[in-house]
This record gives sequence, C-alpha cells and structure tokens, in this order.
Amino acid sequence: MSLKLGPIPDRTPVKLSLSLAPDVHEALVDYAAIHAREYGNDVKPGEVAGLMIERFLESDGAFKCLLQKELSDFSGL
Repeated sequence: MSLKLGPIPDRTPVKLSLSLAPDVHEALVDYAAIHAREYGNDVKPGEVAGLMIERFLESDGAFKCLLQKELSDFSGL
C-alpha cells in the first residue's frame, strides 16, 4: 500500500506556528512514523503537515478559481 503523500521533496521551508488539537497532532506523529518506515527516511510531523496543506490547497478547485479572479481583478486596476 502506498501513502497518499509519497516522498517528501527537498525544499527551503518557511516557519509557521500552528495550534492543533491533540488528536490531530497525534495523527501527524503517527503518519510521520509510518511515512518514515515506508520511504526509509525520517520526516518530522511539521513536514508532513506542510505537505498535506500544500496538497489540500492544490486540490481545492474553488480556492484556485477565486484566487485567479482576485489576481485578475488586482492586475486590472
């Protein structure tokens, strides 16, 4: 079975602080541990969370549509 995220790409991170519910944090820790076993490299829960957020934003069609509209409205000033 393959995890949805796949390998974590190398990139320069930007630091962001988040408050999470304890059960969400625990799930991220568990996901990171399983990911490390599946792909053979250690990954921190924050890296997993960042990639999950990235994938969520990429898959949200309404967000992309509204963002494009905002950008075109802004450039039309």
